[in-house]
Formats: sequence, C-alpha cells, structure tokens
Amino acid sequence: MSVPATDARAAHADGVQRLLESYRAVPATASVRLAKPTSNLFRSRAATNAPGLDTSGLTGVIAIDAEARTADVAGMCTYEHLVAATLPYGLAPLVVPQLKTITLGGAATGLGIESTSFRNGLPHESVLELDVLTGAGEVLTASPAEHADLYRAFPNSYGTLGYAVRLRIELEPVKPFVALTHLRFHSLTDLVATMDRIIDSGTLHGVPVDYLDGVVFSADESYLCVGVQTATSGPVSDYTGQQIFYRSIQHDDGAKHDRLTVHDYLWRWDADWFWCSEAFGAQHPLIRRLWPRRYRRSSSYSKLMRYERRFDLGDRLEKLRGRPPRERVIQDVEVPIERCAEFLDWFLANVPIEPIWLCPLRLRDAEGWPLYPMRPQQAYVNVGFWSTVPVGSAPGESNRLIERKVGEVDGHKSLYSDSYYSPEEFDELYGGQTYRAVKQRYDPDSRLLDLYAKAVQRR
Repeated sequence: MSVPATDARAAHADGVQRLLESYRAVPATASVRLAKPTSNLFRSRAATNAPGLDTSGLTGVIAIDAEARTADVAGMCTYEHLVAATLPYGLAPLVVPQLKTITLGGAATGLGIESTSFRNGLPHESVLELDVLTGAGEVLTASPAEHADLYRAFPNSYGTLGYAVRLRIELEPVKPFVALTHLRFHSLTDLVATMDRIIDSGTLHGVPVDYLDGVVFSADESYLCVGVQTATSGPVSDYTGQQIFYRSIQHDDGAKHDRLTVHDYLWRWDADWFWCSEAFGAQHPLIRRLWPRRYRRSSSYSKLMRYERRFDLGDRLEKLRGRPPRERVIQDVEVPIERCAEFLDWFLANVPIEPIWLCPLRLRDAEGWPLYPMRPQQAYVNVGFWSTVPVGSAPGESNRLIERKVGEVDGHKSLYSDSYYSPEEFDELYGGQTYRAVKQRYDPDSRLLDLYAKAVQRR
C-alpha cells in the first residue's frame, strides 16, 4: 500500500460506528435520511423533524494504492479532497465530476459525468466494490461477485437502497498539463458528426484524445473542447481569476488553443458553476474584482441559490418588475448520439436557454445498469441546461415538455432535479421491477424512501 493508512482506517471505523449509532436513533416510524449541510440535488424536499444519519466521520481518503491504481474512499469524501490526494502520485479518478463538492457516494448512487466519459463511462463503473449501509441497518460489501444485485442496482437509486460508506475505485495515470483545442462549428450536425468520429477512433487528426466535451451557444455557434494530456511545461491559463473559462473558448472560426494544469482542467467549470455564476453578478468585471477568489466556486453559488429559494428572492424581483414568476429548468439528459442534433434543434426552437453543455459518454460495462438502462457500447451525449424560463399555464410545463421529447428520441433523464413522470412511466424508464426486488431484499421494512417518492414526489 503506497500510503500508510492505519490512522485513516481507524478514523473511518470510528465514523462507521457513529453512523450506525445514529441509524439506531432514528425512530422506526421515520424515514432514514442523511444529515448533511450541502447537496448537489436541485429538487425541493419535504421537511422532516427526524434526526439524520451522522456522516461526519465519513469524509476522508482512507488509502491510495499507487501500484494497483486504486483508492479506498469514504462515502462522503468530495472529489476535491480525493483529487488533491491522488494528483501527487500522478493519478486521478477515471471520471471526475465537474463540481468540487460532489461526493464519491453521491456520484455512485446518483449519476456523475465528465469529459473522460466517452472513454471511461460513468463514475460508478470504476467502483470495484463498496460498503453500503442498507435500510435493514447492515453494512454490506457489494461488488460484481458479492451482493451483485445491490451493486448493479445502486447507481441511480439516490440513497433509497442504502448509503455508500466506503468505495474502492480505479485510478488512472495523468500527466501534469492538458493541451486544449476548441473547435468552432457553424452547424450542429457537423459538431455531432465530429464528436462521433472522435468517440469511435479515440483520436483527432491521429492524436489520441483524453478529454472531450462541448458548448452550444446557438444553432450556428457551437464548440468541441478537445483535451490532450502532456508532460511538456509552458505557460498556462488561470480561470479562477478575472478570466472566465466558457467565454475563453469562443472565437470566429477554426481552432483555438489553450493550456491548463491538469488540476485546473479538472476544475475548469467549478469557478463559475459552468456559466451559472452570472445569475449572481459574479461575471461582471467590477463585481468579479471585489469577489474574493476563494469564493469563486460552485459551493458558494449553490449556497446563494439555497438562500434565493428559501426566501423566493427571484420571484419577488420578477414581481417588482411586473413580470410573472419563472420556472426552473435544471436538467441533464442523455440522448443517443444519432438523435443528438435533432434534440438540440428542437430544444433551441422551444426552450429559451443557452448556453448548453454537451458531454459524450459510452458505458464501459457490457452488462449495463438496470436503474438507468442505457445500451452498452452505444454512444450517448449528455445535454445539460440550467436556467429558468417564463412559467407556463401548468406547473412544470417546460420540464414536462422536455421529458416528453427526451422519451421521443430514446433518451434518459437524470433524477437530481424536478421530474414529473407518472408512476407507470417512471417504472418503465428506471428499472422498476429490478428496483422493487432489490428494495425488498435490502430494505424490507422500507426504512429508506422509495425512489419515485423521492425523485418525483419530492419527499
């Protein structure tokens, strides 16, 4: 083992004990939930007075094995913390979700994605094994060989089958720098075709590609951001200061080049929460100069957003301006690549939101994951859009419209935000039969919430 782990393992064991004690303190009539100060979910939940699970001792990196290229990590460890521990060994997780405060357990039980997903799949696919606190109050190790039904159903269960206590994940070698090429497209069809070729070959002009994502500003302005790891030193850009990453990729035609340290590349979207920091004025040059650098990060903006939602500040401002309230449309959807241009054309014509993030992915695992049943080896594109639109004639009108279109193009929608499916639709889309069987086995008394109740009914 590359890192002496005695103290970390002892601390983790103590954290597990506190977790179990807090589980036993939850009344039998109350649902078991985590007690945590932050969340990367964007759907409201019903309030509860029941005590939550104590996860305060489950935030660390337990051990790194540089030779085996694995890390043992507590469930509430953030990717920011993990990356800080692995980069000194020239290693990184196979997929590092975009925001620093996303936890390993959250990415496994929800769905994470990033620009390595076209070659490394989704974060849960690099989980070799995980310890899960089940609804029955047991801590079980789940892997492809042990409690395999729980291992397979855990992704996209959002804590309704149990909570990850420890995860062992694969790591991969990384070089110190990332050379970026931003390709400008005037046609979405051309962009998707180029993306498809890169996914199939793993190369651009014969050069192996390590990272791939994109941004759509309009039907005739879109970009692919192609990253190649390099050990060659030289000048690098910094987008934690006055410069803003997503604006840096824009240009009139052809290719634009940039360089970042691998650390800054992994967190390039965090400083401005992609582009959502604009809602708080953080992109205004004067305000940006006054905004402390340490607060230019997603956790700061999400805290501000929670305050805005608690006091309905956005709707109050709209009312003062004589305008109706606005509907939040904060979603990520996966669309088969052959339907991607069709979906983007429809979206731009029907939903007044831009920019749009694109992130290609292809599952590594041939068996698939039943609660989010994408076809193995099929190329998909994650389409992310996060903003508000004018309210319609019915609650969630735009979100419902998008749900219908995603279904028409054989896509899937992540469940971290608002959903409006009927129980029957939800059951068909998210592995209902498998889910119920695993739920009955590992949470027979329904101590944990039901997935539909949590994702759609906002309990």
